[in-house]
Amino acid sequence: QVQLVESGGGLVQPGGSLRLACTASGSFFAIYTMGWYRQAPGKQRELVATITGGGSPDYADSVKGRFTISRDNAKNTVYLQMNSLKSEDTAVYFCKQDRSGGTYYWGQGTRVTVSS
Repeated sequence: QVQLVESGGGLVQPGGSLRLACTASGSFFAIYTMGWYRQAPGKQRELVATITGGGSPDYADSVKGRFTISRDNAKNTVYLQMNSLKSEDTAVYFCKQDRSGGTYYWGQGTRVTVSS
């Protein structure tokens, strides 16, 4: 069973920054696409950013230019650097690992609150 553990959430003022991290257990981390998703209160979970095993990133339009996804395969960890945070970025952020055959795993989530 794969475990994904997120960290780095918290309370930040508008315009501030946070870096989230997600560390995965298991082997072959480097070959899997990793993603960050978020779920705000009363809303559906939405894609924030993904990064392929080869390191190619993709972003939701709402975070382009503000968020950066990266990975350190030696540490089995994917990061989400979030800059210029807005109140609408407030959500629980989840890490996801996509494997072959439609298999995927979720982390437990880390809460990000953007408020003055």
